[in-house]
Amino acid sequence: MSLPMILQRRLLRACRGAGARLKMADSLGTRLTGRQLLMRILAARSVLQRVLDPDETMVGVLLPPTAGAAVVNAALALMGRVAVNLNYTTSQAILDTCIERARLRHVVSSPAFLARVKLAVGDRLLDAGGLRTQLTAFDKLAAAFHATVTPVPLLEKLLHLDRIGPDDVLTVIFTSGSTGDPKGVVLTVENVGSNVRAIDALLHLSAADVALGVLPFFHSYGYTTTLWTPLTLEPAVVYHTDPRDGQTVGRLAREYHATILMATPTFLRIYIRRTPAEDFSTLEAVFGAAEKLTTDVCDGFERQFGVRPSEAYGATELSPLVAANVPPARHVPGRPVDAREGSVGKPILGCRARITDRDTGRELPVGQDGLLWIAGPNVMRGYLDRPDLTAKVVVGGWYCTGDVARLDADGFITITGRESRFSKIGGEMVPHLSVEEALNAELGAADGELAAVVTAVPDAKKGERLVVFHLPTGRDLQEVCRRLADRGLPNLYIPAPDSFAEIDEIPVLGSGKLDLRKLSSLARERFANEAAP
Repeated sequence: MSLPMILQRRLLRACRGAGARLKMADSLGTRLTGRQLLMRILAARSVLQRVLDPDETMVGVLLPPTAGAAVVNAALALMGRVAVNLNYTTSQAILDTCIERARLRHVVSSPAFLARVKLAVGDRLLDAGGLRTQLTAFDKLAAAFHATVTPVPLLEKLLHLDRIGPDDVLTVIFTSGSTGDPKGVVLTVENVGSNVRAIDALLHLSAADVALGVLPFFHSYGYTTTLWTPLTLEPAVVYHTDPRDGQTVGRLAREYHATILMATPTFLRIYIRRTPAEDFSTLEAVFGAAEKLTTDVCDGFERQFGVRPSEAYGATELSPLVAANVPPARHVPGRPVDAREGSVGKPILGCRARITDRDTGRELPVGQDGLLWIAGPNVMRGYLDRPDLTAKVVVGGWYCTGDVARLDADGFITITGRESRFSKIGGEMVPHLSVEEALNAELGAADGELAAVVTAVPDAKKGERLVVFHLPTGRDLQEVCRRLADRGLPNLYIPAPDSFAEIDEIPVLGSGKLDLRKLSSLARERFANEAAP
């Protein structure tokens, strides 16, 4: 078992070790060496120490991924405070709920950004720009001295980092709310640290690596991989505020010679369409996670950029990484096979997986589909102030992912569906994903695009009924249904022609994942009169 990683201590050493080498940049024009980054973090810590109440444990952060947002998160961590990065793509009602549940007194943001995303935090606002104006000459001098001269062991004592332990809370990340009200996931220093160790073991990161930081920090995928991984290891990172801006992401990749890209398949599709091929010429490791990575996306990305995306898998409650396929460029010759396309890879360092029967809870042998459970140092402390909900998903140290999967003899995990994306029709479990894939293939969706999505509504006769929301199409729906049968789908899997409804766009969350909650709401509205009472 690896020793716990105290991220705050590793941060000091990583920045000091980088010295005059580029450590962090963003699309706003910021460029920081390791020394400059540490100076900014220490200066921000001094100001925040004066502004925040002594007993204020949790502090909200509502900023897009930039060097400034990274500095605020790091400064709060060095103070032993808990950063709560809030979702700026959500509704005002859900934002208010998250602020209330975390009992936040302050939210670090900017009036201009809040106006752009049409959200408000009221009198809790701590203007990030205004905080900079509160820096005194002494703050700057002290930060410069400590960042360059003070021995790291002494600096750790001055900052009281020796009091921070692996089980201390590092952050609270609210779930996306895709299937219900958002829950606050409490992650410790060791939860995230264990993920950082595992990422390093998978990718063998070095000072020659530059990560593209396009994922928001309110999503655990971005928080761990593009915030804490570069803050505590050797790679540099370059941030952009909008992951959908394929041209700017490409320009940054070209300018900074990016080697690592962590993204979702949704964002990879955008880059296939909008990013010039030469911009991604230096990429060595590309990951698609947070949703299913299809062969179409992999093929399209490889044709365009010459590097094939690898699939990884995780959950917010697991800090988030659980398993990953190692890209060919990072495979160590002589080591066992560490990638298998179609799977999400093997469990990461320190992580264990098991499969159980969905009805009986009995552990299943290799090759059988069932519920996926994960145990390891990445399992969350629990849901914020909800021990009842925590007890439902964490049993004896094992977290129930809610995903249906199987393990093969080599330990690779293949996700075959999500429990919430199955319908029980006529006593049989029907996977929405299988129907969705056949529908999109039939409708000619390119490069893994979604032209149709599947959900369900109650049905008086069969228990549930599949319904389909699709983008405008000239196809005859009866013919589409007949073609699904030709593609080998069982009759039970084929929606009726009157169960289709046209929509202008597929509902997705800010992270790029399908918004299952919105989809379910649309289904109830559109098919309410036809559903069972």
